[in-house]
Amino acid sequence: MNQPAKERLNEYTQFIENALKDYSLQDKLGLHKNVAKAMDYSLEAGGKRIRPVLVLEFCRVCGGDWKKAVSAACAIEMIHTFSLIHDDLPCMDDDDFRRGKPSCHKQFGEAMAVLAGDALAIRPFEIISAADELDAEKRVALINELSHSSGAEGMIGGQIIDMENEERDDVDAENLRFMYSLKTGALIKTSCIMGCICAGADAEKTALAAEYAQALGVAFQIIDDILDVVGDESVLGKPTGSDSEENKTTFVTVYGLENAKEQAKKYTDRALEILDGFEENEFLKELTGFLLDRNF
Repeated sequence: MNQPAKERLNEYTQFIENALKDYSLQDKLGLHKNVAKAMDYSLEAGGKRIRPVLVLEFCRVCGGDWKKAVSAACAIEMIHTFSLIHDDLPCMDDDDFRRGKPSCHKQFGEAMAVLAGDALAIRPFEIISAADELDAEKRVALINELSHSSGAEGMIGGQIIDMENEERDDVDAENLRFMYSLKTGALIKTSCIMGCICAGADAEKTALAAEYAQALGVAFQIIDDILDVVGDESVLGKPTGSDSEENKTTFVTVYGLENAKEQAKKYTDRALEILDGFEENEFLKELTGFLLDRNF
């Protein structure tokens, strides 16, 4: 990633970190503040903040004031974090570490982790509905988009397919693409669309953003599959090899390692091609390439 792109990414991520602290509930709760501690613990664990960065940048490239997309950016990160907390639970993926720290349920107990995840699934809609910097029409559109992509037709639906695939021996590439488009791609797509909504972008630009996100989301998950095989746990902040242990079919098991890398590049190239429909797309192109090459 070139220096101007690094500087913009740092500006965005610092803005997001500060905003997430502003939205913290720890100082607003009394006897029930422990749930806020668990929420903040997982929110502040780090990560690349890719989804909120996409919200801010698509708002900018579509002509909006990216700082006015703050509620949408923080909302998508809260939804993403809620999904990670629940994914790590013993009844799901049973992972003890996340982003280099003990998982929420290991730090606070399983019941508190469930409740912290629940709270992070609800809090975004409160934040967006109270976002005075956006007009009512945009707030409703953001809530509609986020609720659709988070639910059974989006991220949760993808997780269901992922779990059920562990019991199947006939999972193919088409099944995986569809599952990835929901489990991973839905929130990435929504991040881009929410940025467009905040900017008041037209239908053509919004459709282009969605098409870009679809390609990026599949590439992103394929690379996660690859990193589970060849990644460095100390860099990733989570255990590797879990896909094999859980009998998961991935792009690596379907295509092999090298061909999976080629598939990731194919989808990334498609995403980069779509970005030609946007002016001032330099940062998005740098970010897209960075996500393809991460930790190889």
